[in-house]
Amino acid sequence: MTSLLFILCAVYFGILILLFLMQSRLVYFPCKEIVCTPADIRLEYEDITMKTSDGLNLNAWYIPAKSQVGTVLFCHGNGGNISYSLDVAETLNKLNLNVLIFDYRGYGKSEGSPTENGTYTDAETAYQCLLKDKNIPESSIIVMGRSLGAAIAANLAKNHSPRILILESGFSSTPDVAAKQYPIFPVRLLCRYKYKTAEYVKDIKCPLLVVHSTEDEIIPYANGKRIFNSAKEPKEFLVISGSHNEGYSDSGDIYTYGLRDFIGKFKNN
Repeated sequence: MTSLLFILCAVYFGILILLFLMQSRLVYFPCKEIVCTPADIRLEYEDITMKTSDGLNLNAWYIPAKSQVGTVLFCHGNGGNISYSLDVAETLNKLNLNVLIFDYRGYGKSEGSPTENGTYTDAETAYQCLLKDKNIPESSIIVMGRSLGAAIAANLAKNHSPRILILESGFSSTPDVAAKQYPIFPVRLLCRYKYKTAEYVKDIKCPLLVVHSTEDEIIPYANGKRIFNSAKEPKEFLVISGSHNEGYSDSGDIYTYGLRDFIGKFKNN
């Protein structure tokens, strides 16, 4: 009995050590291969290289709208790269929105390796690209993030005054998600990555739209409600259906019209 207890304790603490040391691999799933470009879906675009404040080159695509009503800075999730976000770029472009999608460090053609502070720096770099290189007024910029990108977008928005913030399928914080996935381990104490979305939205100064599926199997719906409840007015919650990765497409017009209607309420001054 004593030997069995010793083995179980050893296994338990061994898993704890692995969880602590391998956190980066549990948070980031970058892909280097660009599987398609906007040209493949007949969208005009500009391939951009941006320089971060710490000297890294980031890859981005700027997709202009023919009759623009605003510009979206899109922060993608923790997997793939910008070529996996062309569906949302196409949807936004059809709503007459310019779109800038960019890869965090270590993703796609972007240099470096991903870190939490690094992703915040990367989003700031993209924001400054719109302001300075594209001469887009801040009152026209819509910051949008999906999944991990929701935390990055919220952190960016709290430091600026964009027109709108849209958070889709986001988690309230990394420790919240980890505690749900690994309930028998003290992961809140072990988490080196915070991504405190629900805290960040307390400090935003722009209208907020939270989008979340009741059927999200990766980031529970309660996370979206927690983010929403943390924010001040004006804010709205758009309920969609379907899985974490397919909810936006499964929801069809509910998703598209929900974005369009919310954006239309807060026109560029």
